[in-house]
This record gives sequence, structure tokens and C-alpha cells, in this order.
Amino acid sequence: MVYSYYPGCTLKSKAVDLDMGARKAAEALGITMVEIPEWQCCGGVYPMAKDEVATKLSSVRALEYAKEQGQDLLTLCSACHHVLKRVNNDMANDAEIRDKVNRYMALEEPYAGETKVIHYLEMLRDVVGFDKIKEAVKNPLTDRKIGAFYGCLLLRPSKTMQFDNPENPSIIEDFITALGATPVKYPLRNECCGGYITMENKDLAKAKVANIVNSAKDAGCDALITACPLCMYNLTQNNDAADLPVYYFTELLCEALGIGKED
Repeated sequence: MVYSYYPGCTLKSKAVDLDMGARKAAEALGITMVEIPEWQCCGGVYPMAKDEVATKLSSVRALEYAKEQGQDLLTLCSACHHVLKRVNNDMANDAEIRDKVNRYMALEEPYAGETKVIHYLEMLRDVVGFDKIKEAVKNPLTDRKIGAFYGCLLLRPSKTMQFDNPENPSIIEDFITALGATPVKYPLRNECCGGYITMENKDLAKAKVANIVNSAKDAGCDALITACPLCMYNLTQNNDAADLPVYYFTELLCEALGIGKED
């Protein structure tokens, strides 16, 4: 299976482990990720203003490129996935936005949300299959109790994202099980970590992180995994205790598949 791949800015700098782990694991699982040439920053935040079009253009360029290739658009960063999925929904369902964008971009063939945006975790679940991943595991993560941290962006708004049940998701727990580890469900696994307020109110962000980490530790987690670079920053840099390891989910996937750090 071949995908047009949108990495986003952070995966080229602070979240290289998330990106490289995904590429190596995909290769081992028979998935081809073709990075979109000359992609542009998605903006990191979905623009809510009805008349805001300019900040959506970079997303539409990526979506249009995938359409031209006849491929689904694969994403990895939670923030990028969120923005691309919602902009794609606008192009499919909002005639006013669609018309403005297409007139601005002067495309030969108007874009109307035809591209399917799929997150890497969805690809593992729906295309590869967690059963196949379990068969491919060389180093099962036995005796490790791992909590999933979903955060906000993968799950909400649920009608647009359609990623999982926003109140009781299971995709990352099922992923953890496939790696041979024990998933631990804890109360605050799908709460906001305060990522977008950390610059304005660091104390509030720290308080939110403390609540999440304490909730995970109280439930028996040995570690947390996430798909979001912003959540990773908050859970590590804004965590005064810093006594609960946090990994990108692709790091543990590589470990379980027998792909070493040196790779």
C-alpha cells in the first residue's frame, strides 16, 4: 500500500523520533510512505473564522497533491491530522469556502474534499490490522503497563474526526495489546494537556499535566505513549515530577518489531 505522506514541521525538528519510527515500522510492515514534495506548514491550529481562507491553502495543496496521485493522505502528528481532516471536511461540505479556495488557487480541476485523510494509527488498525502486527512482533513488550494519552486533537470534534469514540476510545489500547504489553485505562487519558495555553499560562498547563500524570500513575501505568508532539512537550517539559516516561507510539512499535535505535 502506497500513501502520500504529510509529515509537518515538528516531525522535522523536535519530533524526529515520531517520524523516523513511523517510516521504519511502515517499511517493515510493507507500507510505502511517499513524502509530499514541497509541503507547507498546516498552521498547527484549525482556523475557526468562517471567512478565513488563506491559512487553509497549504492543507488544500497537500490534499490536492494526494488526489492527483490517486492516494490517501497519511498523517502522523495529531495537530496536522486535525487541521488537514477539518479543512478537507470544509472543502467537501462548505460550498462558500470551497468556492473561495478553488478560485484563489486557480486549479484546473476544482478540489472538493475527494482525498481520504488517514492517521497512521488508523492505517495500522484498518489496513495492516492489529492481528498482523501481533504476528510481526519480535520483541513483545511483556510485563509493561502502558497508558495511552489521546489528548484533544485526534478525537474532537468527533463528527468530523471520526477517529474513535471521543469519550471512551480504544484504538491505542488495542495497539498496545498488539505489541504484547498491558494497556492501562485511566480517567484522564483523553483530556486536554493544556498544550495551546502553555505560552500564555504555564502554571495552568503544569497543573493540567500534573492531574494527567497522577491519574496515570494511580492507575498503575509504567509509561505513557502519545501521537502528539505538543502533548509530548507538555507531558515532559511541563511536568515537574517527570517520573513517568513518555514515548511516541512509533518508538514502542519499532522496539516491538525489533527495529533498534541505531536504525
